[in-house]
Amino acid sequence: MAILGVQPMTAFCEQVNPRVLLEMRHMRSFPEPRPETRRIQESWIAAAEKRALTWLALRTPESINPDHLTTLGLAAQVGAGVCYALASRNQYWLIGSIACLAFNWLGDSLDGTLARVRQRLRPRYGFYVDHMVDSFGALALTGGLAMSGYMHPGIDIGLLIAFLLLSIQSYLATYALGEFRLSFWRFGPTELRILLAVGNLALLWRPTVHFLGAQYRLFDVGGVMGLVGMGVMVISFTLQNTVRLYRQERIP
Repeated sequence: MAILGVQPMTAFCEQVNPRVLLEMRHMRSFPEPRPETRRIQESWIAAAEKRALTWLALRTPESINPDHLTTLGLAAQVGAGVCYALASRNQYWLIGSIACLAFNWLGDSLDGTLARVRQRLRPRYGFYVDHMVDSFGALALTGGLAMSGYMHPGIDIGLLIAFLLLSIQSYLATYALGEFRLSFWRFGPTELRILLAVGNLALLWRPTVHFLGAQYRLFDVGGVMGLVGMGVMVISFTLQNTVRLYRQERIP
């Protein structure tokens, strides 16, 4: 088989059936996940969350499998986006978005734990599906926020771009360095959900804030802070990983 651009000997032989060579070229070996890949989860509540998820996984009915939970997580995140959009007409839909964020946490966090507890791991399938679902879910959530009237669409789009860049950085580091980072500077997806839920409650009480003599929407201020924070994370981890890879692959 072809490995890292090296062609097999059969590729240079005359083929009786011209389709054989074409099919062989298409049957590239898929790179297996690195066996030494480490999951890095250092968020504030990671330890407590892990215990809670294990407790839930051990008590989850056998009829429920990880795919069901992944679907629940996506549906709940889309539901949160819908609730944000509807909150432009009635602010109490913000409470609905909190409930959706809770179900999103359950589905998105428990699916992998359930697979590990039951020893039914599918590493490549799980990695690919879970993170594509996260991307579509983030698009739905930010789309709803943009239509809610509680955040400027430009800030909302910036947050989505920063999230996707941070995700890309994480996926590339997983392949190149064998480290799959689930949190950055002790801040992970669960903390983000908690922050959004608290922000929703604050919106019901006071949707605007005063800063330097001017009035701003609460989520605009929070969004700019989040955008700056994620931007710094992307740049910082990109530089760190670039330096690490450069040192590991020095050209003599």
